[in-house]
Amino acid sequence: MRAAAIILIAAFAGSSLLTAQTAKPPATTTKKPAPKPATRKPPAPKPLPLVTEPAVYSCPTTLGQGVRTDMTYCDVQIGRDPAGGVVIPFPPHQGPVTLSFDLHNRHTYSEEQIKTNRAYHRYTATIGVLALDNTLLSRFYVQNEFRTAADLVDRITGGSGPGGLKAVAPTGSERIVFVVDEEENGVSILGDKLSVSRVDGADNFSAPGRPIAVISNVMLEYHPAPPPKPAPARRR
Repeated sequence: MRAAAIILIAAFAGSSLLTAQTAKPPATTTKKPAPKPATRKPPAPKPLPLVTEPAVYSCPTTLGQGVRTDMTYCDVQIGRDPAGGVVIPFPPHQGPVTLSFDLHNRHTYSEEQIKTNRAYHRYTATIGVLALDNTLLSRFYVQNEFRTAADLVDRITGGSGPGGLKAVAPTGSERIVFVVDEEENGVSILGDKLSVSRVDGADNFSAPGRPIAVISNVMLEYHPAPPPKPAPARRR
C-alpha cells in the first residue's frame, strides 16, 4: 500500500514536470515605434516677375537699319551649324522662355521691273530654330507676294541707290512666337530653303551660306532666375 502511494505520487510529479516543460510561455507583445512625422519640404520660391525685353543676339550679316521703323534687320542664311546662325543667348531664367521676332522675305527692289510689269515675285522662306547643341526645335516660314513698292516693309539705309538706300529690302512679315523649354540656354536661327516664283520662271535655293530671309524686333519674355544663395560665413 505504501509502495503504491509512492508510485502514484511519482507519476503525478512526472506529469506536472512534463506539463511544465511543454507549456508555451505567454506571448509577449512588442509595440511598434510610432511613425515619424513627415518632414514638410519648404515651399518652392515664387518666381520673380515676368520680364519682357529686346534680345541681345549675334548677327553674322546685318542687312541694315530701317528708314521708316528704325529697326535693325538681320539676314538669315542657310546653314547647318548653330554657331553660324543668328545666335540668341538667354539670360539666367526660371521656367520656359518665350522668343518672338518678325520674319520677312528678302526682295531686290528694281524701279525698272515695276515700270515694265516684271516685278512680281512670290517668296516662301523656311527657317529653323535650333538649340545650341544642334537639336532642331521647330521650323517656321514666311510667304508673301511682291508687286509694288507698297509691298516692302521698309527701306534700308547705307546703300548706293537713290537716297542712299539699299536695293535689298524686307518684304512680307510674319510674327513668330515660340516657347523654349527651361533647360535651353539659347537658340540659333538658320535658313533652311527658299522658293521663288517670278513672271519668267521659278527657283529653289538650299545651298549653305545664301541669305534667304530677314528677322527684326527680336524679343524675350522670361522669369529671371532667383539670385544665388549667399555662401555661409566662415568660422574664425
